[in-house]
Amino acid sequence: MTLQPTDATAETTARPTVYPQFVRDDLLAAARDRTGLSDFGDLWFVEPMDQYIAAANTQALLTPEGFAGQTEVIVKGLASRLRMIDDIRQHPEILDEQVEVAGIILGLPRTGSTIFHRLLASAPGMTAIRWFEAQNFAPFPDEEPGNPAGRRAYAEAMINGWLQLSPELASIHPLDPEAPDEEILIIGQLFVSTMVEAMTFVPDFAAWLDTYDQSHGHEDLKTILKYLQWQDPARRGCKWVLKSPSNLAYTDLAAQAFPDAVLIMTHRDPLDVVPSYISMECALYKLNSHHSDAEVAGFWFPRLVGWMNSFMAARERIGEDRFIDIDYREVAREPLRQAERVLARMGIPIDAQIEAALAEFMAGNTREQRPVHAYSLDRFGLDEATIADAFATYRERYILGTAG
Repeated sequence: MTLQPTDATAETTARPTVYPQFVRDDLLAAARDRTGLSDFGDLWFVEPMDQYIAAANTQALLTPEGFAGQTEVIVKGLASRLRMIDDIRQHPEILDEQVEVAGIILGLPRTGSTIFHRLLASAPGMTAIRWFEAQNFAPFPDEEPGNPAGRRAYAEAMINGWLQLSPELASIHPLDPEAPDEEILIIGQLFVSTMVEAMTFVPDFAAWLDTYDQSHGHEDLKTILKYLQWQDPARRGCKWVLKSPSNLAYTDLAAQAFPDAVLIMTHRDPLDVVPSYISMECALYKLNSHHSDAEVAGFWFPRLVGWMNSFMAARERIGEDRFIDIDYREVAREPLRQAERVLARMGIPIDAQIEAALAEFMAGNTREQRPVHAYSLDRFGLDEATIADAFATYRERYILGTAG
C-alpha cells in the first residue's frame, strides 16, 4: 500500500527547523485563568492529552498561526469542561436529564453522511448537536438562558477564519453554526476521537489511540448530551441522532454506549471516497501546518483502510439487527424515502408533518448550492486498482453487491 508521489504531490516547502511546543500545565492553567474555575472533574483525559502533546510537538509542524489556533481549540475545550463541572455542582438535576439517542450514523467519511444527518435531524421530534454547541458546549458566563448569541458569534468567526485560510472548504463540507454536526468535535476536546488527527497531523497519536480504551470519552459524551438538553428544555422528549466517521473505527464503543440506537451505515464507493477525503484533509491541514499532499495521502489512505477493516469485524460481533444500510446513490436519487426508512426504523411514524419538514429541508440544502468539490487520484499518487484492492471485501458486499 505504498504510495508513489506524482509531480503534483512531491512538492517541497521550506520548513522551519524549530516549531512551537505545547506544555500541558500551561494549557490547563490557561483554561483555569479563562474561567476562574479549577475543578476539571475526573482527570482521565490527561493521559490522552499527554499522548497528543508528545505527537504534536514532534510531528504536527504547526505554523505560528496554527499553533495559536490549536491552542485555542484545546483551551476552549478545557474551559467548557470546567464550566460544565461547575454547572453540575450548582445544578445536580442536569444528571437527571433523560436523553434518548435513537440513531448513530457511521460509515466512511465523504459518504453523504453530513446532509443525511441534517435531514434526519430536521424531522419533528428529532434533535442533534449543533456546530456552535460542539465548539463550546458550555454556555459563556454572560449568556442568557436560551440565547447563546456569544457562542454563535464565536462559531461564525471561526468559520470565516477557516474559509479565509482554506477557501476550498466551502466546496468540501457545508459549514453552518446552526446546523447539526459531529459529536467527535466535542469528544476531540477530550483527546479521544479521530477529530484530533483530522485537524493535526499526528500519526503517532493516531496509532496510540487505536490501543486506548476510549469508553471514558463516550461516558462523558452521555453527560454532555444531558447538559445540552438541560440548556435547551425544548429538546426534552426528542430523539437524538449522532453522526461521525469516527464511529466506523470504534463501532463497538458507540454500540455499547447507546445500546438502543439504530446504527446507520452510509455507503459510497471508496474509489470516490478516498480522494475526496484526502482532499478534505489537505484543506484542513492547510489551516495550520506544513504538510505535502503526498504526506497526507500516505497517512490517510491506510488509515481509512484500517477503519473499514475494524468496522467489518465489529459488525460481525454486534449483529446485523442493529444496522440499517444507506447507499449514497439512493440518497442522491430519493433522499426523502431513505430518511423515512431510517425514521421508521427508529420507531417514528411517518406522517404529513414529517414529510413536509423533510421536503422543506431538502429544498434549501441541495448540493448545487455549494461550489463543486474538485479532486483527483493523480494528485495523491493513487490509482483505482490500489484502492479497489484495499477495499475489495467492502466493495463486493456494499457497492458492487447488495447491501442489507
